[in-house]
Amino acid sequence: MSASGARRVTSGAWAAVRRYPVLSSALLVVTVGVVVLGELVGLAVFLSIGLVVLVGAVAVPVSRWWSARRGRSSPGVVLGSLALAAVLVGVAIQAVPFGRAHSNGEITGEPAWADARTRELVVRACYDCHSNEVEYPWYASVAPVSWAVEMHVNQGRGDVNYSTFATDPGKADESVEVVLDGSMPPGYFTRFGLHPEASLTDAELEELVRGLRATPGLSEDDD
Repeated sequence: MSASGARRVTSGAWAAVRRYPVLSSALLVVTVGVVVLGELVGLAVFLSIGLVVLVGAVAVPVSRWWSARRGRSSPGVVLGSLALAAVLVGVAIQAVPFGRAHSNGEITGEPAWADARTRELVVRACYDCHSNEVEYPWYASVAPVSWAVEMHVNQGRGDVNYSTFATDPGKADESVEVVLDGSMPPGYFTRFGLHPEASLTDAELEELVRGLRATPGLSEDDD
């Protein structure tokens, strides 16, 4: 975007803020809340902000129409418009096809696990993003959560897919490292009681690390 275009967008946004101060303030609060909640459940920031922008774009004409019918605006009209806009956007985004594939590809060969216990722990903590045996929960079909799930699974399989280790090990040699640094499984995966089976105890994490180190190809120590 050119400098002049950016200035036009900025001036237009500022004009909207001055014209609809209550709605703008409410949208700011909603934006912060949605971004924080999105971070907690693993929804990308750009998606969270995009949803708020959509809600705001719908809420403005709704608020204008509602105020015209009442003969005046009020905080209640603004909040009601936001609520109605959120419902309308929430229904509309269900038509987006992304996040509904829920496909599991071919299994071409797993690692030669050190033992059955190692595989059990990996399945519990990792397979819902890093395999072709993903078990999709019901909420994985409801946008925008379905978008987050699809992005996580795609990214996870892109890094390492234990179901295709034999033909494409990916970053499997970083398996021990990501468990030790606490980035896997990610915090949002088990937050709010989700995926309780993946909430490994300290003792289980130690078991997992030992098993991964004893499994060829899953530790940088193998190089």
